[in-house]
Amino acid sequence: MAGHDHEHDHEHGHHHHHHPAPEEAGPALDLNVPDGELNPAELRRRGFLRSAGLLGAGAATIGGLGLSGSTAAAADARTQNARTPKGGYHWLAGDHHIHTQYSEDAQYRVIDHVRHANGFGLDWMVITDHGSAGHAKIGVDKVNPDIKAARKAVPDTLVFQGLEWNIPSAEHGTVFVHPGSNEVEVLKAFENAYDGAVKGATASSPANEKLALQGLHFLADAVDKKRVQDALFLANHPARKGLDSPHEIRGWRDAAPKIAIGFEGAPGHQAAGISTEDLGAGSGRGFYDNSPTADSFAAYPLESYRTFGGFDWMTATVGGLWDSLLSEGKPWWITANSDSHQVWLDLSQRPADTDFAKNGFHNPPVYAPKPATANGDFWPGFYSRTHVGASSFSYASVMAAMRAGRVWVDHGGLIESLDIRLRAGHDEVPLGGVLHAKKGSSVTLVVNVTPAQITNWADVIPALKKIDLIRGSVTGAVKDQDVFAAPKTKVVKTWDVSGKKENFTLTLDLGKLEEGFYVRLRGSDGNRLAVGLNGKAVDPSGPKIDVVGDANPWEDLWFYTNPLWALPK
Repeated sequence: MAGHDHEHDHEHGHHHHHHPAPEEAGPALDLNVPDGELNPAELRRRGFLRSAGLLGAGAATIGGLGLSGSTAAAADARTQNARTPKGGYHWLAGDHHIHTQYSEDAQYRVIDHVRHANGFGLDWMVITDHGSAGHAKIGVDKVNPDIKAARKAVPDTLVFQGLEWNIPSAEHGTVFVHPGSNEVEVLKAFENAYDGAVKGATASSPANEKLALQGLHFLADAVDKKRVQDALFLANHPARKGLDSPHEIRGWRDAAPKIAIGFEGAPGHQAAGISTEDLGAGSGRGFYDNSPTADSFAAYPLESYRTFGGFDWMTATVGGLWDSLLSEGKPWWITANSDSHQVWLDLSQRPADTDFAKNGFHNPPVYAPKPATANGDFWPGFYSRTHVGASSFSYASVMAAMRAGRVWVDHGGLIESLDIRLRAGHDEVPLGGVLHAKKGSSVTLVVNVTPAQITNWADVIPALKKIDLIRGSVTGAVKDQDVFAAPKTKVVKTWDVSGKKENFTLTLDLGKLEEGFYVRLRGSDGNRLAVGLNGKAVDPSGPKIDVVGDANPWEDLWFYTNPLWALPK
């Protein structure tokens, strides 16, 4: 299968911190108390907060945005770097899952999120307030002027309007449309007719599954009839409660392949796993701390209700559910996002005079008396990023890139940039592409990586330690629509890239093309590794299962790519 590989070295936003009040959070945050006077627990807490950029020099502020001078320049450099075409594409970072004051369990204004996302280096974002009867009646209309105003106020971040769909018979999903005169009308009609909460159709049943498919057909029809220029759907936190069965996921994909394009490879709420000792919520990373219910897919194992290195079990398991979908030879992409509702250690809260039930929104947040340690979210762009290879800086190009699968995701700014190609002779394809070549052709993988060059938002330059190549066979459509295993998929190559600080290229001979296959990549800082769920022969050093109540997201960073296929003509 594999021949030889070689590599070449080529030597050639704004930072927002929230400062907990020392008198509220203890001596660890009072810098007038020397390290030597702290007890071991307080010293550990101070070290954690200092490493996270929430204490000391890393928390110096200018311009009211919590921005150190060097980090401000770095943020500008990162934005400029993203806008510079690489391999023919503008790699634009974004987030498709964000909640505002128009969600009952959130609080921030649209402009708050947009300015933060812009400051943290995002090029595009989607506002996705929760679907509900109240939102369908009031929120879709009310939020639209705020989104339009934000588009004008922050023109260098693309702001889509969407909603978080209560998928009938399943979990949640992002639905969003291209901006236009009918964006409110289409989203409102969709929510009123097909949202599980609005229609009382959240329970698992064949009738409710059918309603979900009808909703996707509605969106496809809206695009076909040019009511909106484009529309997309992605399933959110798919394994969190075990509600998204394999056959439902396949059903969405096959019913509307131009609309239903993927799911969250990594959920939001990445701060939720920070321990209470470190002033965190002490929950599951991503709030993945659930157990099966009557509506859960019974065949899912208990470990599927946890994250692995911050990634959903469906994505993190080599030879698991995602690979079973890819082995059919059909596109299904992964993303990452913040799911930002309420930010960890923020000093704001919903005001006492808010009346969501009456107004369909909360009044703007006000100062809180102490840091919100129970919050599990980061600001958009602060930790999770979805990078799309767009042909230009435009709404249409972002959506086209997502549909094409030119997408890779990372946590904590683990790497700066990534470009992957499959080649056979003079032909090549990028991420998400299908390389069609004559049987027997030699296929080569070329991976160009720029490691992190500047500090992330924890004021640390992440260190990429290894890159894994995962390969699977294309075996065609499955008879059993609830299959969630791909026995022919495994890690076939691991590169040790420790110490590499400049741009480098990895080239690997994948052998002669005899049968169809796909490849995908992931990379890690190497801090928390374990044998994969399907054994050492399949995945010798994958992500560890995250410990509920003790999962510091900054100490366990990964990137994942979407696949590329090679098929014989």
